[in-house]
Amino acid sequence: GGDEAALFAARANERQVDMSDFERAKDKIMMGAERRSMAMTEQEKKLTAYHEAGHAIVGYLVPQHDPVYKVTIIPRGRALGVTMYLPEEDRYSQSRLELESRVSTLYGGRIAEEIIFGAENVTTGASNDIERATEIARNMVTKWGLSDEMGPLAYSEEEGEVFLGRSSTKQKPMSDDIVRRIDTEIRDIIDRNYERAKTILTENLDILHAMSDALMKYETIDADQVKRLMNREEVGPPADWSGDDPQGGDGQPSGKAEPVVDADTDPVADGGDDDDDEEAGGANPSPSLH
Repeated sequence: GGDEAALFAARANERQVDMSDFERAKDKIMMGAERRSMAMTEQEKKLTAYHEAGHAIVGYLVPQHDPVYKVTIIPRGRALGVTMYLPEEDRYSQSRLELESRVSTLYGGRIAEEIIFGAENVTTGASNDIERATEIARNMVTKWGLSDEMGPLAYSEEEGEVFLGRSSTKQKPMSDDIVRRIDTEIRDIIDRNYERAKTILTENLDILHAMSDALMKYETIDADQVKRLMNREEVGPPADWSGDDPQGGDGQPSGKAEPVVDADTDPVADGGDDDDDEEAGGANPSPSLH
């Protein structure tokens, strides 16, 4: 982090490293390098703004979810936009309530797209969210024993077949009925959290519009701005707006330009599909959700 901060200061011709340099270094490490050279159409920016606002609003309102740290529609790493959460403390396990809140939040982006642009215009950017939400639900049922229907049993997958958690010498394939019950329970977890996220966004549609507008204007909003938006208050520019953002709300350059990280120098840039959206979570050793 310190080395990254020093690089930012050097690129900006600053003689000393200040807190804004550390902030930018932290963002690069946690969310990926900015890719301002990546051209996004106005429609893509608008869709990304609603998508990320959907994640942030649901994450803010569901119980026991990590606080929203920053929301951006500046392409970073492989993502067109990022909603970043920071855990308030290190955790080595997560409760069922926390995991279900995570599933709801992952669906917030897709649901925002559906509400604003219609189901027929939902993008592939939501596919990564769906994969991760489904993985959490599957692990809740088959690995972590956090399911009413299946109870505290562990199941494992081996060579494409699903087995009850027994010793390797005594493994027997589960019945089709058990497999169906597992699938049904996974779907139930997904369905109820999808509906919860949809209810939250439908009931807070005005906040969804306001947060999307703020993202279109400022490109990045911080925790304080998110809080003001959630309280239906007027929101101004981010704390570092005049110094750190190379563009003002009208798209014109402001006084001090931020160093542009070229996509060619980004080690993550070629690592995946640029259409993927990222909804980044904080450091969380167990269970591994991403």
